[in-house]
Amino acid sequence: MAGWKQWPGLKTVCRVQREVWNRTPKSHTVESAYLISSLDHKVYKPEIFLRLNRGHWGIENRLHYVRDVTMGEDACRVRKGSAPQVLAGIRNSVLNLLRLHGWQNIAAALRHHSVKVHKALKLVGIPEN
Repeated sequence: MAGWKQWPGLKTVCRVQREVWNRTPKSHTVESAYLISSLDHKVYKPEIFLRLNRGHWGIENRLHYVRDVTMGEDACRVRKGSAPQVLAGIRNSVLNLLRLHGWQNIAAALRHHSVKVHKALKLVGIPEN
């Protein structure tokens, strides 16, 4: 691993192999992913590194996937100025607000609030008139 000494604090590099089965027949694949960490592998058991790796994918599935797929972030054509950051902040705020109010299925929550606008306004503190 050339150049690893240039990474201050790097203590562990490990490979995680995972098997992936898709719904189509005979679509079994094996993937390798690499985890780098400042945690020392001599101190921490492999289970800790696996837990950290799974935690990363939990974030990916819970946040990034929802923003990319459910909220269409990747399809958004806004690219100039500060608008992309503003829209990302709005998306994050909406996700946090919905989860704060107990919604697990964000797609269902967005559909629910899109047809019941008074409930969406109530979420942000605007009462019904």
